[in-house]
Amino acid sequence: MCLGIPGQIVEIVDAEQMLAMVDVCGVKREVNLACVLAEAADAGSLIGRWTLVHVGFAMSLIDEQEAQKTLELLAEFGEMEEELAAIRNTGA
Repeated sequence: MCLGIPGQIVEIVDAEQMLAMVDVCGVKREVNLACVLAEAADAGSLIGRWTLVHVGFAMSLIDEQEAQKTLELLAEFGEMEEELAAIRNTGA
């Protein structure tokens, strides 16, 4: 099963290509911001924001409280390690 997992946008890698670096529990991956850019003034304004990441895309913006709750639930359900392993292996 694939889930959207919360990550924090920490850097804009290439604004023209809509690429950012997202930190998911200490694992940093490049993701595409195309799905969330409409919610922002510009790519740079997304730094520090939380997003749900799925298969290399930032799918939606969420607030930090929702991100933390989701991470806690994933850890409780034992899904966190599986999802992090998938991110490490596929670059999602």
